[in-house]
Amino acid sequence: MQTLALTNLTSTAFTPLAGDGATTRRRSQPISAIRSPPPRPSRREQITHSMPPEKAEIFKSLESWASENVLPLLKPVEKCWQPIDFLPDPAKPVDEFLDEVRVLRDRTKGLPDDYLVVLVGDMITEDALPTYQTMMNITDGIRDETGSSPSPWAVWTRAWTAEENRHGDLLRTYLYLSGRVDMLMIERTVQYLIGAGMDIGSENNPYLGFVYTSFQERATFVSHCNTARLAKEGGDPILAKICGSIAADEKRHENAYVKIIEKLVGVDPNEAMVSIGKMLRKKISMPAHLMYDGQDPDLFEHFALVAHRIGVYTPNDYADILEFLVGRWRLEKLEGLEGDGRREQEFVCNLGPRIRKLQERADERSKKEGVQSLKFSWMFNKEISI
Repeated sequence: MQTLALTNLTSTAFTPLAGDGATTRRRSQPISAIRSPPPRPSRREQITHSMPPEKAEIFKSLESWASENVLPLLKPVEKCWQPIDFLPDPAKPVDEFLDEVRVLRDRTKGLPDDYLVVLVGDMITEDALPTYQTMMNITDGIRDETGSSPSPWAVWTRAWTAEENRHGDLLRTYLYLSGRVDMLMIERTVQYLIGAGMDIGSENNPYLGFVYTSFQERATFVSHCNTARLAKEGGDPILAKICGSIAADEKRHENAYVKIIEKLVGVDPNEAMVSIGKMLRKKISMPAHLMYDGQDPDLFEHFALVAHRIGVYTPNDYADILEFLVGRWRLEKLEGLEGDGRREQEFVCNLGPRIRKLQERADERSKKEGVQSLKFSWMFNKEISI
């Protein structure tokens, strides 16, 4: 799941210009391995439990619908791939196992350092899964009240978490075996990130939460598709298959969350429209936006800049996702809205072109400033262009 100040994703994102969703590149001198203070806590106003209590009845009434339309998007465990399917087999004789590791290392030699920065960032985002399950389980109307509730919302959350758990496990093990990255700094980053949590502004409100996950899962799908493409170009077809398999999971998960909002638009159009607008005004922040490695307080922003430069996740992707969802949810054709709903409808339906135009200006400014470099602890403090 990753995400990104402009989205994620999952996997990757960008820092929006205030009020518009466009992005700008922060330029700085190369960062050395000097301890800096951790990233500042989010300044977002802390709002909790914003959904009116009577709206919880809508989610209760949709339980049968969720059982029939959402849960089937999960795959039985027996039909799911597992990390070991893509990794050297430790059950083989030692010599054969070590030969498989050597082959893996040979394949990864051709992968550029900047690609590995993005892959590590994606892996760290996936590895912070405990935070994401926590966020689902503090959401009103859908939380797992007992830890093993039979409610379809709770069943979905647990099974979604179980499917997502394979992603970080596989990417981490693959990166570990490659020998190309500093696992100590990566593991510290994961621990810092889980300890920091996340602040996406969903207010314990399932309307806002499902808007966020609809956007974020599609962003993660896009990101993993692009890391698959780049892995193939870099000469590692197995890693390409890994990233493609993760992307396929994210696509199924996206379909589930998009269906939920589509249903809410049908049964409660004004509240759904207001929630979509509210979430987009806040901007879709990557779940790993509080990423920190003990050295760089702007680590997430720097990771996102590299992802932007190599084409894994860009502001144009953000605009594409927004426009896709506007079309999928038929927001432009939504009728019978109240005043606040009509206002958010106009804002959301016109936001995509606005983002593209602002980003074009930001890109022009970046070109004039030229290419800069940053040191990443994950890469043994090598300088990486942004």
